[in-house]
Amino acid sequence: MALPQLPLPVKLIVAALYSDEERLHTAREKLIQQFGPVDFASPPFPFTVTAYYIPEMGSPQIRLFYSFEKLIPPEDLARIKLATNAIENELAIAGRRQVNLDPGYLDPDKFVLASAKYHGHKLYLADGIWADLTLHYEKGHFNAYPWSFADFRGGEYESAFLRMREIYKAQLKHERN
Repeated sequence: MALPQLPLPVKLIVAALYSDEERLHTAREKLIQQFGPVDFASPPFPFTVTAYYIPEMGSPQIRLFYSFEKLIPPEDLARIKLATNAIENELAIAGRRQVNLDPGYLDPDKFVLASAKYHGHKLYLADGIWADLTLHYEKGHFNAYPWSFADFRGGEYESAFLRMREIYKAQLKHERN
């Protein structure tokens, strides 16, 4: 009989969507206060796959990713999603979010986003938060699933995710030594 295995610590990543750079800067400072130093910030990517967020956040919209130095247990993802929701609410103007913060984690094989919305492919975590399997890593590349958000299916984020994975793998190696 196989014994249960504890998971590896994972790399916390926050996908930020914004149109106001000042609000993003404030959000980043609040993220650092809660989760520690950022060890990678992606370049900004134009977010043009949907107009869904424009009435709430304005335009043009930009997506970028932050990864955090401190590795976390994967079971912390639900708590972190609630914390990023609180930051979004704190920065909202008249109930409208100015920054969308979607936390997730990277392990050697996948990227998982936290979600407050149910869908058939998502797994329940805790406190109304679901795990959304978004990307999988195979043979040197990140690949999206059919249900992944359209911007993740386009492949434009791959170099950022490969870099965050390199940092993560180095951290795991360092922890083992």
